Amino acid sequence: MGPLAPIVAQAFLDKPLYLSNAAFTLNNLWRLFTEAGMGVIALNTIYFAVLTMGIAQFFGAMLAIIIGRTNLPGRKWMAELIIWPLFVSNLVIAFGWFTMYGPSGYITLALRSWTGLELWNLYTLTGMGLVAGLSQAPLTYLMCIGAVTKADAQLEAAARSVGASPMRALWSVTVPMMRPALIYSAVLNFVIGVEMLAIPLVFGGPVGLDTITTFLYDQGINAAVESDYGIVGAAALVLLLMVGFLVWLQGRLMRNTDRFVTVRGKATRPSIVALGSWRWPLFLVVFAYVFFTIITVFSGILMRASVTFLTPLVPFWELLTLDNFKLIFSQASYVRSIWNSVVISLLGGIIGTIVVVLIAFVARRSAFRFRRTLEYVALLPRSLPGIIAGLGFFYAVVWVPGLDIIRGTIWVLIAAFVIRYIPIGFGAIAPALAQIGEELDRAARISGAGWWTTMQRIVLPLLKPALFSTFALLFIHFFKEYVTAVFLYQSGSEIIGTTMLSLYTQGDNGPVSALAAVQILITAAFVFLSRRLLGVKIYG
Repeated sequence: MGPLAPIVAQAFLDKPLYLSNAAFTLNNLWRLFTEAGMGVIALNTIYFAVLTMGIAQFFGAMLAIIIGRTNLPGRKWMAELIIWPLFVSNLVIAFGWFTMYGPSGYITLALRSWTGLELWNLYTLTGMGLVAGLSQAPLTYLMCIGAVTKADAQLEAAARSVGASPMRALWSVTVPMMRPALIYSAVLNFVIGVEMLAIPLVFGGPVGLDTITTFLYDQGINAAVESDYGIVGAAALVLLLMVGFLVWLQGRLMRNTDRFVTVRGKATRPSIVALGSWRWPLFLVVFAYVFFTIITVFSGILMRASVTFLTPLVPFWELLTLDNFKLIFSQASYVRSIWNSVVISLLGGIIGTIVVVLIAFVARRSAFRFRRTLEYVALLPRSLPGIIAGLGFFYAVVWVPGLDIIRGTIWVLIAAFVIRYIPIGFGAIAPALAQIGEELDRAARISGAGWWTTMQRIVLPLLKPALFSTFALLFIHFFKEYVTAVFLYQSGSEIIGTTMLSLYTQGDNGPVSALAAVQILITAAFVFLSRRLLGVKIYG
């Protein structure tokens, strides 16, 4: 509740909440709803979120069906590449798209020089939605792939027995069973579209297309004179209520999911659908998606970081340079941002894992009277957008006596990141804990062990693989997080994302690309080591 209470308070105060003469007012909400341009911002946000959701759902679901259930050539290595956008921040993805497909992007200039045509314009709401939707498609894919690959083969066999072709059985029987995954991912992608900052900032900022998050960013961080805390608090409260409603709606829509259960006690293995003559044409379509939305975007970042300037009119190798990396590693603040990101991710991952384990033990394996309430409160940050979490913590550290000691340090970032991502960690621990029979607890208690001894010596060792997975997930999310930090960092507590954002606003694209490349390389090394040394398969 720490970051929520100050936001609610600030929305109804006429001055910054840390001032003793701040008084109650409804004027902030009145100004928010009557100020010129707010209606356009609201419509922009909804259109952008709906388009993000629609594109992500279409491409993600189609990829899950094709890769999960057909004999598509190369499906294993393409499945690995498809989830890579989830490992890095939207800021890195946005800059990669900007580098390759922006008005002066590498591919944009190449096609313009060859054809003389302007084939796309990403500086529009539709262009922003396209970039965001394709960037979020891997999330839909990840949530749908399990539903597709674990479907009961007997249901499709029944359809085949009455004359349905393999593709018709897949489309008419298995695809409808994906409904829970589609509903969950649709609401989640809509929420992400509402709270996304990087893509609207990169593609909407230059042409004045604002969404609610860029409005909060401009009013709170980039205010020309002084931040308007009242209207920022009111806008944050409205955004919080909107996202909270969507999370509640998601829970309502996910009721009665038992009727979609197909995996029972009897083991089944869905058959792979043969594509026949469509095999290679479909391969080209999927490969084109992977190449142009993932390989090209990541390659653009690495290319831009390695040249003086990026243009298709001059051979790439003639422009090679290490100057961008030299600049990054010669500036103390840039090096500190890399080091801070690693430290925050390591310490935060460990602390977050401990917190999540304690919550899971109490909520799922104790007789604590309010254990269910504890679980609901722990999952509440699902409805807490990153920019709201950062703003709430900013208000809290200047409002609550004693918290000012951590203001502007990495510890406030660790606290904010841990609280925001508790639901992610809980989602990794809870299923593994449910698989450990409670008869082990009872046997230990009969032998004289107390509750804590039972958890520590019996349950915890059995959770070791899930602990590694939780730590790895938290590390990845902490390392790529930046939105939560924009209101909280100060000189000395910069992280990679906030430094990239600052450099981008100054127009320093070379150093931005170098920092993005460093983030990608460190993330790749961590994913590789996690899989090889800890046996963790992140995201599935």
